[in-house]
Amino acid sequence: MARETISTAKARREFSDLISRAAYAKERHVVTRQGKAVVAMVPIEDLELLEELEDRIDVIEGLQALAEAQEQGTQRWEDVRAELGL
Repeated sequence: MARETISTAKARREFSDLISRAAYAKERHVVTRQGKAVVAMVPIEDLELLEELEDRIDVIEGLQALAEAQEQGTQRWEDVRAELGL
């Protein structure tokens, strides 16, 4: 999939065109400010896939944390607060 780097000034001038190209041609655009990448404009399908991947990673990490807690045990909140002086 094509990825174009474009300055913020050019992105402002061509904003409507960039939206159409991302939406219909499935192009990705990296917008730069002073030569540094600051934001990306991507097709909505790319964002949805990214969010789904993040959700899957969250589930895996949550299951790992639960397994660790079951294996190592947990501490009561009151004990943690007392230990930290809260």
